Amino acid sequence: MARRCSITGKGVLTGNNVSHANNRSRRRFLPNLQTMTMYSEALEKKVSMRVTTSAARTIEHVGGLDAYLKSAATSDLPTELRRLKKQLLKVTSETN
Repeated sequence: MARRCSITGKGVLTGNNVSHANNRSRRRFLPNLQTMTMYSEALEKKVSMRVTTSAARTIEHVGGLDAYLKSAATSDLPTELRRLKKQLLKVTSETN
């Protein structure tokens, strides 16, 4: 399983550990990934995904998963969330 956020696409970065003697050894900076289950009110189902904590805060700030998917550009979303957005837009257009 890739260490990549399914919302923002943040992944592993690399750099150096630098000692007091200025010796350098390679290291990895891992994203703070959390497995979260979010509820889509329009689709009435739970969606499980691996997101960074910053992406989770962004989703909550916007107003939930449905509001985030509606406001996000389709080209910026990964394929699984594009499918979810398409279903969401279909359901919301039927209810209006």
